[in-house]
Amino acid sequence: MIGDKGEIAAVLFGYPYHAPAAKGRENKILWVAKDSQGAAGMRPGDRLTVKASLAGTHEVATRSIAGGPGPSLVDMPKPGCWKFSLSWPGHSDSLDIEYLAD
Repeated sequence: MIGDKGEIAAVLFGYPYHAPAAKGRENKILWVAKDSQGAAGMRPGDRLTVKASLAGTHEVATRSIAGGPGPSLVDMPKPGCWKFSLSWPGHSDSLDIEYLAD
């Protein structure tokens, strides 16, 4: 999936995702930034911040991924459609990911 602004892609491994994570499976996402030089130029301590909002609720979950865009495990607390607002040094984007009930 590609972010709304085209700044990032989410490569989903093991989709569909579950909340909580299905037994024996992980919710793996490889984040690929459009500006690969920017991602390669990340400094120690830089992070990809995910602020996720559950559609139709006031539920918000925040996740922080060390090193910026790259491999990650992203679990959500409840099933539903989550709007991911993503930010990393000099960039931002958003996309929706559905998590099913286990």
